[in-house]
Amino acid sequence: MTTSGTAEHGLRLIPFHGLRYVPERVGSLAAVTSPPYDVVVRPDGVDHLESADPHNIVRLILPQAGTPAARNEQAARTLHDWLAQGILTADPEPALYVYEQRRAGLLQRGLIGALALSTADAGIVLPHEDVMPDVVTDRAGLMRATSANLEPLLLTYRGDDPGTGAAAVVERTAQLAPLLSTTTEDGFQHRLWAITDPAELDTVMADLSHRQALIADGHHRWATYLRLQEEHGSPTAWDFGLVLLVDTARYPLQVRAIHRMLRRLPVADALAALDGHFRVRPVEGPLPLALDTLADASERGNAFLLAGDGAFHLVTDPDLALLDTTVRHDRPEAWRRLDATVLHATLLDALWHIPDAPDEITYIHDAAATVAMAERHGGTAVLLHPVREEVVRDLARQGVTMPRKSTSFGPKPATGLVLRGLG
Repeated sequence: MTTSGTAEHGLRLIPFHGLRYVPERVGSLAAVTSPPYDVVVRPDGVDHLESADPHNIVRLILPQAGTPAARNEQAARTLHDWLAQGILTADPEPALYVYEQRRAGLLQRGLIGALALSTADAGIVLPHEDVMPDVVTDRAGLMRATSANLEPLLLTYRGDDPGTGAAAVVERTAQLAPLLSTTTEDGFQHRLWAITDPAELDTVMADLSHRQALIADGHHRWATYLRLQEEHGSPTAWDFGLVLLVDTARYPLQVRAIHRMLRRLPVADALAALDGHFRVRPVEGPLPLALDTLADASERGNAFLLAGDGAFHLVTDPDLALLDTTVRHDRPEAWRRLDATVLHATLLDALWHIPDAPDEITYIHDAAATVAMAERHGGTAVLLHPVREEVVRDLARQGVTMPRKSTSFGPKPATGLVLRGLG
C-alpha cells in the first residue's frame, strides 16, 4: 500500500491510528458523543452534554473558560489527561473506518480517513460556502493547542458502480462485526469498523484517486486545516485532515436549512423595515404548518418566515428594483436568486442594517429552537427553506461559494467516535 506522493487529479484518503474512547472507562459511548461543535446550542447544549458524562467530547470541542487562550489550554490539558489515564487510546494499526448511521428507515455509510488537503483552485475538494475569519481563528487555536483533529468533516462524492471500488469495500466491511455500536439520544444507531487489510485499502485509494468531493459540512474546519498546513510547512501530518466521505450516489444526504436569530431586532421593527419592499402576510401555526406554507412559497421565489412575537409572518415577492441594486451582479443568476443571498444582501445589509457578527446573528439548525430563542431574547427568527443539493454542487463546480451557513447537510457524523492525533 502506498501512502506517499500526491494525488494529482483526485482524492487521497489514507489510514491513520484512530483515537477512540475505551468503553470500559466511560459510562457509555453514547454519553461521550456530541453533535458537531457548530450544531451544539450554547450554553444549554454544552451544559447538557457536560452533565451526560465527565468525559463527554464537548469538553474538547467547546471547552469552557474565560478567554480563547484559556479555553484552548484547557482542552489540550484535558486531552493529555484522558490519553494518560487510558480514557482515550490509539488503535494499534492504521485504518480507514467505515461509519454507519441508521434511524427509522434512514441509512448512511461512509469512510472516515485522513484526506490530503488541497485548495479550492485545485478542483479536488470543492467548498460551497464562505467562511468567517474569526471562526477559523477560533478553530485553529483549538487544533493547534490539542494537536488533534477532534471531529470529522462531512464530504460527499459521486461514485458509479456500487459493486466495485470503495463502495464494494464499504459494503463488505459493514457485514462484519463492528468495533463499536451505540445509539445516541437522537435515536441514531452508530456503528464503526476498521479497514486494515492492505488490498482493501489499496482498492479504496485507487477508486478515490480520480474523484472530486464537495464539502457538505465543515467549511470553517477545512479552512482551518489549510491555515495550519501553511503554518507547519510540508511534509507533515498537518497535510491531511480528518473527514467522513460519503458516496451520495449510494447514500444521498438530506439537505436542511440553517436559520438565523437576530438578537437585537424585534419582529415589529423587522416588519416595519420591509414595508413597501416585500409582501408580508400572517400565516397560521403551529410551526410545522407554517413551515409547510414557507415550502410552498419557496417554489415560486424568495420566501422567508419571521417569528419571535408569538406569530408567523411570511415574507415574499421582493421588489425587483431593490434586488437589482442590492445583490451583486458578478455571480451566476442561480446564486443571485438564492434565499440566503437575498437575506444577507437585501434584508440584513440594506434594510435591517445588521452586520454578520456573532453578537448580532446566531445561526441555528433547528427551527423550533430558533423561534424559542427569538422569543426569549425579544429578537427575530428568520426561517429559511433548504436549497437543493444539485444547486449547491453546480455552483461549487463553477467555483462560486454561497453565503455562509446556507445549507445543512446530514445526517452529520457524531463527534467523539474516532479522533485523529497529530502529535
